[in-house]
Amino acid sequence: MAAVRAPGEGLLMLSTFSGLPRTAWIVFSGTVVNRLGYLVTPFLVFFLGSRGIPTDQIPYILGALGAGNLVGPAVGGLLADRIGRRATMLTGLLGTAAGQGLLFAAPNTVTLAAAAALLSGAGSMVGPAAGALLSDSVTADRRRAAFSLFHWAVNIGTAVAGVLGGFLAARGYWLLFVVNAASTLAYALIAATMLPRGRTAVPSKADGQGYGVVARDPLMRALLPLFYVALIIYTLTEVALPLAIRDDGLSATTLGLMSTLNAVLVVVLQPVATTVLARFRQIPVYVAGSILTALGVALTGLAHTTWAYAATVVLWSLGEATLGGTAGAIVAGLAPTHARGRYQGAYQWTWGVARFTALALGTTLYANTGPAFIWWFSALAGVAAALAIGALAPAIGRRAGNAETAVPETATKDAGAELADA
Repeated sequence: MAAVRAPGEGLLMLSTFSGLPRTAWIVFSGTVVNRLGYLVTPFLVFFLGSRGIPTDQIPYILGALGAGNLVGPAVGGLLADRIGRRATMLTGLLGTAAGQGLLFAAPNTVTLAAAAALLSGAGSMVGPAAGALLSDSVTADRRRAAFSLFHWAVNIGTAVAGVLGGFLAARGYWLLFVVNAASTLAYALIAATMLPRGRTAVPSKADGQGYGVVARDPLMRALLPLFYVALIIYTLTEVALPLAIRDDGLSATTLGLMSTLNAVLVVVLQPVATTVLARFRQIPVYVAGSILTALGVALTGLAHTTWAYAATVVLWSLGEATLGGTAGAIVAGLAPTHARGRYQGAYQWTWGVARFTALALGTTLYANTGPAFIWWFSALAGVAAALAIGALAPAIGRRAGNAETAVPETATKDAGAELADA
């Protein structure tokens, strides 16, 4: 596949991304376009209020939204291996657009919940297929850069959407749905006309039709719970941070400033961090970024002023910029060629479960056990999970070098031996 040059190739911050294949840049561009329209979900509570939905019924709709995120990644990863990467992405994108239309038109709580589940379920199908397509398109030594570029696209689009959403919502919630659907369909058009179909798996008795290939992998069984802990801690920035700011008597403006600070820092610093850290192995980089994130979230418990909160946001934003898609690249390095979609689906399903856990339990734990529990959990569990992944580095490194050629029958045996040696 012919490579294209990254825009601004002469700049240091983009030097690591230069030379990535055309597919990586198409996924990057499509993801930015798609995330620019990520407007409905952040304002969903306000939209439901404008529709006259009673407050006690809103959790059912939000719960359905969360449930969709638990189903979509697993389905997306499976379909990516079975019917192809591009076909799965198109299915998810068209389903997302349909979900947005149905959510806007739904007449009652039951139909709103069904539309919300479709919206999040279809939307979360796209990521595993895109991750598998990136794995197909780049050599092993370029996975980290490709997944960092993908993560950067998500942050660029989300940062702009945060500003755009407030502007549009003030002029009518219908505008949020129109822009969101338009951006989703634009990505679908980009995918349909510019992306390759991607690999499809050849079923085998050892592989099976589902996620057994992942469940039989001891390394993935060890890694996914550790990623789960780290992802819970990151999601606490959406739950515990707003509560802490409120409890200190600070205004909603302060929370908006913290969100803006995080978005700006990650968008500006991630390509720089990717370039500077490219000389280091990815597992130590992941460990360092994960510890920075955990400590940044934990230190929120010591903040009581706007400037102190800003300092903690800077710390965990540096961690986020350091991580920059590294976890996805680690998973891609472990996946046999025939199961890349399912490995990415398993990782993004873990993200969905972690997010659901944090959003569902974070407020309850904050209120009933006290904020200190949240902050100590972030520090101790976050650092422990990061160090545990660091301890698996030798096994991960050995597997990553063999992932391109490993066959189902031997991959599990090799993984068990490597895990025992780690």
